[in-house]
Amino acid sequence: MKAMVLHAIGAPLVLEQRPDPIPAGGEIRVRVEACAVCRTDLHVVDGDLPNPVLPIVPGHEIVGIVEALGEGVSAPAVGTRVGIPWLGHTCGHCPYCASGQENLCDAPAFTGFTRDGGFASHVVADAAFAFPLDGFDDPVAAAPLLCAGLIGWRSLVKAGEGRRIGLYGFGAAAHILAQVCRWQGREIYAFTRAGDAAAQEMALSLGARWAGSSDEMPPEPLDAAILFAPVGALVPSALRAVRKGGRVVCGGIHMSDIPQFPYSILWEERQVLSVANLTRVDAHEFLALAPKAGVKTTTSVYPLEQANAALADLRAGRFQGAAVLVP
Repeated sequence: MKAMVLHAIGAPLVLEQRPDPIPAGGEIRVRVEACAVCRTDLHVVDGDLPNPVLPIVPGHEIVGIVEALGEGVSAPAVGTRVGIPWLGHTCGHCPYCASGQENLCDAPAFTGFTRDGGFASHVVADAAFAFPLDGFDDPVAAAPLLCAGLIGWRSLVKAGEGRRIGLYGFGAAAHILAQVCRWQGREIYAFTRAGDAAAQEMALSLGARWAGSSDEMPPEPLDAAILFAPVGALVPSALRAVRKGGRVVCGGIHMSDIPQFPYSILWEERQVLSVANLTRVDAHEFLALAPKAGVKTTTSVYPLEQANAALADLRAGRFQGAAVLVP
């Protein structure tokens, strides 16, 4: 197999040839067809997330075909197309797992962070955390659903049933979530970096009612705002944009510090919430919903060997939608 490997924080990924991995008990080996590039991968490479297991193969938006089963595994069957997400394993017995909050597990494993991920031709995964992708015939189009889609969906659920939804940062997650919101009959208000006309045009093309820069106020108070941009200064901005009783949901795994802000913009029962990881229930819900909602992903395809270029282009905002690596 071949893999793009991170050996040191801040260093470029290195292409390596390795023996094909052998799945242990409870695991499967997957031949990777596509792996989307997530902002979390940038946080791993840049050292924003503490305690990665190095060396590590990044990547956690994986679509591939099951090639081999470890001991005790009967499903998914060999030849099945599956998706492998960020949450790669949970302990199953801590208080969070026992209460249906496995996304907060005390002893988790994360794909592409504490266990090797999908910037490779092959990957080993916990069979219980691999989701069948029956009916998803295009692996490149499906790959961004495995994190951008899943975290977007969990964020939307946390945002509540409000009609007017603000999306701060119109990248991979927002371009998927905007389509879901439109299908649900909600209104989308898109906030981008100042001057990012391409992202604003994309938002409008996907049905957004309004698109502007993140330092602007929307034309109407929002019921909820979801922040995908990892910029803490957007939290006070979003609080000012939501109505009384509105919610601000922080959808990223990492964010710069939130600046001091006056209590008056939190008062009147506004809420600030964060979303951490995902649960398998989230995945089953969203993967069943996405085809019904007619979700179409916008992708830029890179050969696996160009993973460093894909990460650099993501950091610089050089494409719309999601980057996807293909071995």
